Amino acid sequence: MAPDAARAYRLGDRGPAVAEIRARLSALGLLPDAPGPHDYEDAAFDADVDRAVRHFQQDRGATADGLVGPITWQLLDEARWRLGDRVLTYSVSHLVCGDDVAALQRRLLDLGFDSGREDGIFGHQTAAALTSFQRESGLVADGVCGPSTYRAFARLTRAVVGGQPHALREAEAIRSGGSTLAGRVIVIDAGHGGRERGACAYGLEEAAIAEDLAARVEGRLTAAGVRAYLARGPLDRDAPPPTEADRADFANDAEADLVVSLHLDNAPSPRANGVAAYYYGNRLTGSYSAQGERLADLLRREVTARTDPLDCGVHGKTWDLLRRTRMPAVRLECGYLSHSGDAARLADPSFRDVLAEAVVAGIQRLYLPTDVDPPTGEIRLADVAALLATQG
Repeated sequence: MAPDAARAYRLGDRGPAVAEIRARLSALGLLPDAPGPHDYEDAAFDADVDRAVRHFQQDRGATADGLVGPITWQLLDEARWRLGDRVLTYSVSHLVCGDDVAALQRRLLDLGFDSGREDGIFGHQTAAALTSFQRESGLVADGVCGPSTYRAFARLTRAVVGGQPHALREAEAIRSGGSTLAGRVIVIDAGHGGRERGACAYGLEEAAIAEDLAARVEGRLTAAGVRAYLARGPLDRDAPPPTEADRADFANDAEADLVVSLHLDNAPSPRANGVAAYYYGNRLTGSYSAQGERLADLLRREVTARTDPLDCGVHGKTWDLLRRTRMPAVRLECGYLSHSGDAARLADPSFRDVLAEAVVAGIQRLYLPTDVDPPTGEIRLADVAALLATQG
């Protein structure tokens, strides 16, 4: 029995769904085999399961909260597949995801076929790479990875493996567009919205502040010649917000060069504070967005240099917005509304102006060559043209 997608399972729960969770974790080697069969109807989500779930979430780049909700269950389902277990094909309405897809992408990349980022999602780029491989191998080029294609893979010996070909392509895409922002397409995503208000404390709402920040960033980017799009506009408070997958689809459809998602954090402890940035990174497979990581670091550095919050670092995650976008994407947590100091600063419009300037400066620095790049916290867009002119 699969867990109910409408609820989250946690420490202390019992029942058939917990038995299924235990079985999946055991198959992954995260739970020892029980000395005897568990009572299926009364399987316990005990401390061992809680530790195993958090371990699994940490390895998979998910939020390590010990809760098995829709996201963690999806990741558990993806983890059970090995290359060759099933037929893989591209379906627009329901993208196939799993560790077997990631293994297929890795094999195609090792063989020189551009399947895109090794994200475990069978998208159109993976289908195109597979079709090219089939054509060059004398197979029916139908984009379906079935028995004949698996046999063709098995016959091949890879002379060169490893490396990050997608990282090289990302870097080339950044370099080839020039050093200025003019003409770029950038999506700014304000977290939450509608009836989902996000973190709320000290009379502030995450959705409202993120929306204000996004508008300030969009205005500055537009003035610099960027085609800037908001992933969402103001939503009626009774409206459901777009999902992370919806926001990723928006950015992909816009053929954006970058995505920056703006959020605020919340924690049970009132002492938690600071700024953190996240990019697509899967520690288990080693797959990551190199330019996403670079942009996350630039944004973190600019924000901390200009506003002096606690620096909470840069981290790889597999959240849908980061994983499903075909371009570098970063989620920036701009502070904790549950912290009195962070909340007071975020409530100040002049502080949000400085924060927006820092975000735009970080984006600009992604495109500047290293010999032009000014010190962190000092770049001004008005000075960029002059800086580039001095380089001839």
